[in-house]
Amino acid sequence: MRPSSSNVTDIEIIEDFSATARCDEGFLRVRRLRCRNRRADGSSSSVYRVDVVDRPRLDAVSVLIYRRASDGNVEVLTRMNLRPAAYFRREQTASMTVPDTVSYLRVEEIVAGLLEPSDKGEEGLRRRAAEEVKEEAGYTVRPEDIQLLGGAFFLAPGILSEKVFPAAVDVTGVEPGEVEGDGSPLEEGIHLQWRPLSAVLEACRRGDIADAKTEVSLTRLLARLA
Repeated sequence: MRPSSSNVTDIEIIEDFSATARCDEGFLRVRRLRCRNRRADGSSSSVYRVDVVDRPRLDAVSVLIYRRASDGNVEVLTRMNLRPAAYFRREQTASMTVPDTVSYLRVEEIVAGLLEPSDKGEEGLRRRAAEEVKEEAGYTVRPEDIQLLGGAFFLAPGILSEKVFPAAVDVTGVEPGEVEGDGSPLEEGIHLQWRPLSAVLEACRRGDIADAKTEVSLTRLLARLA
């Protein structure tokens, strides 16, 4: 466990320029489409609207970092990150069908990063995963140490085009270095901690860890270790 380098207590909105911003600029791009279904008999459905959210870099890789403790049990590393989109849920309280009183200033999850255009194929996935492990957790591993945990999956296929490629790496006996990060304000106050795999999985199932890629990766690693 490492201490936080900054005690962020709130995220202040300086300006909401949603009404004047184009939907194809910024970190996310929203495509607003009119579509219709084409059928095998040549007929078509009525026209309906579809919104698709893309990133300039389409897909991501996640990495479940784990180690074997002295008692033989498996421990996994999670990371607390500032997540403004989750935090600002609190402004939508009136729209919630199920009350949610949790403050999601930080969300606990595993290491992940966007795939660059140069990250081609399995070799590119392993290389990017190893780089993210070094940047976000401080562990130096080789691309060939990365274990791919099966096929990629959508997080929200109704609106998001992004797929996540799950991976894992065993760092038993590896000493961590400094966490580099990317220097952005979103990386203020990150916090890493080791816990038993079973405890983290139970936290996911309780909803204390509300991150889908973390739970998917945990269950896939369990299946592989078994």
